Amino acid sequence: MIRLLVSVRDAEEALLAARGGADFIDLKEPGQGALGGLPIAAIGTIVAALRGAGCRLPVSATIGDLALGEGDEILRRVAAVAACGVNVVKVGIPREDGAAALLERLAACGHPVIPVFIADRGLDPATLAHALGLGFPGVMADTADKSAGCLFDAVSVLALSRFVTRARTAGTMVGLAGALRLKHLPRLAGLAPDFAGFRSALCAGARDGRLEPALLAGLVQALREVQAPSERASPSSSERMRASSPL
Repeated sequence: MIRLLVSVRDAEEALLAARGGADFIDLKEPGQGALGGLPIAAIGTIVAALRGAGCRLPVSATIGDLALGEGDEILRRVAAVAACGVNVVKVGIPREDGAAALLERLAACGHPVIPVFIADRGLDPATLAHALGLGFPGVMADTADKSAGCLFDAVSVLALSRFVTRARTAGTMVGLAGALRLKHLPRLAGLAPDFAGFRSALCAGARDGRLEPALLAGLVQALREVQAPSERASPSSSERMRASSPL
């Protein structure tokens, strides 16, 4: 079963997502790019609000959009975000020279990190293979330029299928995101990642607008319906890996 990751920017949205059917709560500032980071204090406040309300859903948070060459600052932010009590920290990995070296540093940093492969220029199989050999709890594909279209505009279904299959073969949880909408659910169901991330589809206007409860309810129902035939056929990889995953 594909689980639903909902990106939120504050405690109100986080509680709305948690009560509305999200499986993961993802903390980011959508007005500052694909992986826009919230202030450290805000991350701590949101985590405290969720836990104080009795919510035990897994929580992820981004560190912000940083260049690959800013390795020391990336690691500093990973440590600061992890200290807020999130389950995993998301770090963007663009398709550029230096990706492999940063992945090695992240794998050795002592905090649970999910590399998010920025797919605007395609996905590099060699970089993915390197990451899968480093023991990360999960990997994701996402897009940086939301105005250029969705993930399926940037990457072919075949390439995404290979991405998902390689991660699954390695026993690594895999997620897809990138300006996804309800119309993309059939393609997502065919790819069957362990989770899919949404923000744009849940806002009445631009993705930096407010989360709408009715849109969230509609997505939860539509995701359930589009997966119904495959759920009856076989157990999902997310169910098989649930026990061992930090998410």
